[in-house]
Amino acid sequence: MIEANLDDQTGEGLGYVMDVLLEAGAYDVFYTPIQMKKNRPATKLTVLGNVAEKRALTQLILKETSTIGVRYQTWHRTIMKRHFITVETPYGAVQLKVATYDGVTKQTPEYADCARLAQQFHIPLRTVYQAATVAAAQLNEED
Repeated sequence: MIEANLDDQTGEGLGYVMDVLLEAGAYDVFYTPIQMKKNRPATKLTVLGNVAEKRALTQLILKETSTIGVRYQTWHRTIMKRHFITVETPYGAVQLKVATYDGVTKQTPEYADCARLAQQFHIPLRTVYQAATVAAAQLNEED
């Protein structure tokens, strides 16, 4: 985890650096509103990434933000194994991300598929999402 406090960075700059960091291989990038000395409002940038990418991500943060320093922490993590399956809904095919770990299974409809179908059929996103969830439950009952 790499962090930096930014008290003079524009919103546009924050959006840009997030895209750059994700394109460079960061696992996740997020912002937290904070107060700095003299009660100045600021933003804490947090970047999660592979320790092997620490130097490259640090260089991007220093190059693309107003900060003059970053902090590091090393964390351990557990990652669920992931694969994709496709289910058929009344609106078309939707991919589901299936994540498993030690007897725990999660199935999540892919947002991009649901959004595309919702726009195509002029229906709410949640309608397609629910249809994919129902199709997944029916598929699980067959197993």
